[in-house]
Amino acid sequence: MELGIGSRVRHPEFGSGVIINVKARTYLIVFIEKGQIEVAKTYISLETIEAVEPDTDLVSLYDVEKSLTNIIKKFSDIQETVPMGAKWTGGKIILQPGSTGLQGKEIPIDVFFNKIIMVRDRLRVMEQRINAHDKLTEEDKINLQQYLTRIYGSLTTFNALFKDSDDYFKGEKTS
Repeated sequence: MELGIGSRVRHPEFGSGVIINVKARTYLIVFIEKGQIEVAKTYISLETIEAVEPDTDLVSLYDVEKSLTNIIKKFSDIQETVPMGAKWTGGKIILQPGSTGLQGKEIPIDVFFNKIIMVRDRLRVMEQRINAHDKLTEEDKINLQQYLTRIYGSLTTFNALFKDSDDYFKGEKTS
């Protein structure tokens, strides 16, 4: 039986408490003697003192926060903070011209990495604006999307700089 917010329960170790939040797999319960503790819904020793029907249209604060974050990412020009791989920290990129007599250039790798992130973020904004554009036909959107996918594919070389693979550029998959 699913319990709702406000249900009173008794835990064999923590004593009496009240459910203050319902998540997908757990209840967040405030116990009189132990404070706030998360308990699995499947915990069979949790005794119901007084059940309150669960609301069917509840959305957790986490869900709201996640949705708002996704909306802001999609429709703004705010740059996401993306961690660079630790092995690159303090490094530099050296550009050495092929012609003798010309001076090379050194660029701190974190500056270069931030420029790569800016390119990626602006491509994502462009992608969202293309997909949301009301005057482009679906065929036009698909054609432009194919170009963007190829651009992402061209940038996969820079994936070596990223700490997390979730942040990688992802282009067309070849079979």
